[in-house]
Amino acid sequence: MTVRKFPKKVTVREIVSYFHLTQITGNDDSLNRWVVVPDVNRPGFELAGFYKMTEPRRVVIIGNKEIGFINEMMSEQEQRERFLKITDAFTPMIIVTRNLAIPPILKEVAQSENFPIFSSPLESYQLIVDLITYLDEKLAPEDVISGVLMSVYGKGVLITGESGMGKSEVALELIRDHQVLIADDRVDVQRVHNTIFGYVPELLKGFLEIRGIGIIDVQKMFGASCVDDRYKVDCVIELVKYSSDGNYERIGDTETKTTSILGVEIPTIVLPVSEGRSMGVIVESAVTNLRLIEGGYSSGSEFKKRFREVQSKQIAEDKEKE
Repeated sequence: MTVRKFPKKVTVREIVSYFHLTQITGNDDSLNRWVVVPDVNRPGFELAGFYKMTEPRRVVIIGNKEIGFINEMMSEQEQRERFLKITDAFTPMIIVTRNLAIPPILKEVAQSENFPIFSSPLESYQLIVDLITYLDEKLAPEDVISGVLMSVYGKGVLITGESGMGKSEVALELIRDHQVLIADDRVDVQRVHNTIFGYVPELLKGFLEIRGIGIIDVQKMFGASCVDDRYKVDCVIELVKYSSDGNYERIGDTETKTTSILGVEIPTIVLPVSEGRSMGVIVESAVTNLRLIEGGYSSGSEFKKRFREVQSKQIAEDKEKE
């Protein structure tokens, strides 16, 4: 699988639009500042004059406690000095929650620095949760993988393999059996928390390339229910060319192989491809077996248990005959 990194950023303008914030200070240019860290800062330590280990690129949230501390505990000189620190070029924005009144000196310093301050009616905890969730998704690491992403029996299956292994043909078999196509050829993947999501570029949505036929429109041929644009990646199925010398899984009780995607280990099944094998049916069987394993049932372990029982019974019968 080949992977390409993308730099991620969100502008203050996008956040303002999404959360319907009211702008208090800063002009239109100030909305072009970047947010690159999916976290926020409640600046209690900074207001107290402690700046060690501070991540200055976080969105600053000011609520009841901060306003109370500013009004009751900070002199005018301290306010001017410390507000200059939290309205520097690295800090993207300040949001004051519950539509609280902005401290006059903070407003004055921000206006002199053309720094954007906004007001929100939300409680601090609610804004923090919503904003971090929003930034987590917007700033989530992204890569591009060559393969086919399908939803098979509700599992997101990323089919990979060398060019010419028949990945798209397998996808066509699965679609004919009412499984769902997410992306063919190029799969954009994104890590949100510890989950990998795959999605299709707008240009490729609903299209499948079949050698000898060309591009086919899956939605037109099989219906809208056979396509989707985003899905969680639950497992990887790697197609490899069959070799008589290959060491393939025979019983199915060995340790599960994994593929690392953006640092997340995804369960991986290696399937050999040879003439006469219906790979669509095999992929469906592999997914069904994976679901059974996740439910606590292993066919391989059950087979070995049954084998031991038969072997023990045979030994006991042999002893009786002696």
